[in-house]
Amino acid sequence: MKNIKIFISLLLLAAMAAGVTGCVVTVKADDLMKDISPNSVNGKAADDKFIAIMAGFSVELFKQSVAEKDNSLVSPLSVMLALAMTANGADNGTLAQMEKLLGGDIPLADLNEYLYDYVKNLPSGDKSKLNIANSIWFRDDENRLKVESGFLQTNADYYNASAYKSAFDDQAVKDINGWVKSHTDNMIDKIIDKISPETVMYLINAVVFDAEWANVYDKNDINKGSFTDINGEIKEVDFMYSEERRYLDDGRATGFIKSYAGNKYSFVAFLPNEDITVGDYIKSLTGTGFINAVKTAENITVETYTPKFEYEYEIQMNDALKILGMPDAFDEKKADFKKMATSSRGNIYIGEVLHKTYISVDELGTKAGAVTKVEMNDESAIDPGYVKIVRLDRPFVYAIIDNATNLPVFIGTVAGFE
Repeated sequence: MKNIKIFISLLLLAAMAAGVTGCVVTVKADDLMKDISPNSVNGKAADDKFIAIMAGFSVELFKQSVAEKDNSLVSPLSVMLALAMTANGADNGTLAQMEKLLGGDIPLADLNEYLYDYVKNLPSGDKSKLNIANSIWFRDDENRLKVESGFLQTNADYYNASAYKSAFDDQAVKDINGWVKSHTDNMIDKIIDKISPETVMYLINAVVFDAEWANVYDKNDINKGSFTDINGEIKEVDFMYSEERRYLDDGRATGFIKSYAGNKYSFVAFLPNEDITVGDYIKSLTGTGFINAVKTAENITVETYTPKFEYEYEIQMNDALKILGMPDAFDEKKADFKKMATSSRGNIYIGEVLHKTYISVDELGTKAGAVTKVEMNDESAIDPGYVKIVRLDRPFVYAIIDNATNLPVFIGTVAGFE
């Protein structure tokens, strides 16, 4: 009996632009959810326990994924949703490891409830939007693959996932890429070029973040300045100047919080102290420390200088997730995903986790998109006189946070410029 592997490729793209709209796509694959109606679920409101777990996961994932010398970016929200959906197909030891990594001492059943409520209540408006979509795609081969209806039902109930089956031919490539393009506001044209004969399943998560600054910069706020990169080289870049009202100081870094329109999301920046490298600062980060730094921000005028930046980042996350506590899911002998599906060719396990990101920050606001692809193969109060200054002119850490919980939707670092 040959083994079946689940190839999980996490493709996260973040971009900033305005006025991009989605397109309507007709999927020709058979809709597996036509006989499955989502059940009504209550969800669990985000409490201190859930926020602490999510913050810890977010920061530890970032720490394991950051590049030593390059700009880095991850979307903990997208990774969490993709892995939680996958965990609903896991059992026994594999499930236990994934539960511990994703939810700490929160069982998966409760984590589903928390994530359902958290995502449902993430605000979205005209000038500050966050849209999330999930889909599952199966090879139409009943002699080879048997999909568990309970797995589909759970992901329909809690993640509003659509599910399709097709011959995994050229039309399926068009369907999947069309779905991705539609659910990323045309930012991502495609996620696959072709489907290999070994591929039996895809799980895809799409996240789009699109927000204007509460106070946009004008041309007089933008001036050239020097940025000293992680290698000590000096580059001339465009800096955006503004006065903000929330100043950060966690003892090892100073920074600020800048709101997006509607005050539902914010941009957070941490500039390590002169005697601390950005790498050492990242190593010292904790989920609790991140949340506390944001919660205890000082109400004081802070003059900020933020460079305009844009970059892509890609990392294979297999080793990071093993280190973080779920090695069995990657082991073809130990992995247990029988609650997801079974195949005549053998066991199911995770083959690869690939994470790719793109972000651009300019004077108008921020637009971010994330696509997570899971591919399964078988082997073959302010004092005006008291002003702080934060000039992000050397490597720094930043995040886009949800103001209700202070959790990072995206978190990254700028190490330099081309």
